[in-house]
Amino acid sequence: MDWVLRLPVGGGAGVGIDALVVAGDVAETRDNFARTMAALRERFGAVFYVPGNHDLWLRRENGRYMDSLEKLTALLDACSELGVDTGPRLIGDLGIIPLFSWYHKSFDKEKDVNSVRVPSLEMACKDFHACQWPPDMGNDDEALALYFDKLNDKNHDAIEEVKKRSKQLLTFSHFVPRQELCPEKRMLYYPNLPKVIGSDFLERRLRTIHDNTKHGASCHVFGHTHFCWDSVVDEIRYVQAPLAYPRERKRRMNGGDNWLPFCIYRDGFNPEIYPALWSDYYNKNRREPENTQLAPWVAKYFAKYY
Repeated sequence: MDWVLRLPVGGGAGVGIDALVVAGDVAETRDNFARTMAALRERFGAVFYVPGNHDLWLRRENGRYMDSLEKLTALLDACSELGVDTGPRLIGDLGIIPLFSWYHKSFDKEKDVNSVRVPSLEMACKDFHACQWPPDMGNDDEALALYFDKLNDKNHDAIEEVKKRSKQLLTFSHFVPRQELCPEKRMLYYPNLPKVIGSDFLERRLRTIHDNTKHGASCHVFGHTHFCWDSVVDEIRYVQAPLAYPRERKRRMNGGDNWLPFCIYRDGFNPEIYPALWSDYYNKNRREPENTQLAPWVAKYFAKYY
């Protein structure tokens, strides 16, 4: 909130910045969420949002909601009241299309790390305890991912209209659409992370939306993993520019105090590549998912704690 309130009021964070894309994980409680989004609306001409997993946690809501779907409705109602866009809209020549999503384990298609004892998903991922779902939904199969993907169907006509009227398209989601947008398991302190980050349904949907878009006119912004990323895969540019946790910002230059949202578009997509260690690495090095030998820093971590 301190960071949000330091952004200048009226006209955005700089000259010509009219819209902010918020790719989820704003706050754990509905009240903090509403305060944050209201502050952002004072600072940007338009604010776009999709829900992240943290937004749907219930552990600090004191029984206010029956389940996480009821809280989702409350968050979307708050967005409507505040004038925050959760559906497609044209800003100048740019079509901006929010995409709802959730992860599923089968998104992970790469070889597991078996040389060390990796904690279970239930132990490592708070979603399994902080979210609550109807009995026919859960994180054990694709039901949740499919449910969230189908929420986009209601915007079909609006998406088609935005596609017709725009010169360039930006879709965005909280979760990851492709496994190549995450480091290999041997590089991760939690090697099972890919099982709780992404959705095949999301990738198929955004590919359908960007189909027939001109070269260089397609971009997808995502969040969730907190890995800075900027790369082109099969003609679509994928960008993650995370604000991240305060403790993560402290590791950035100047402690992250002067960090501003990445300007992805101004009279066309920004040709500047967002500073991103991991996508820079994979632009120079071939991905080797069949290699499960732990990276030195990961091996050191497991030797110390496990």
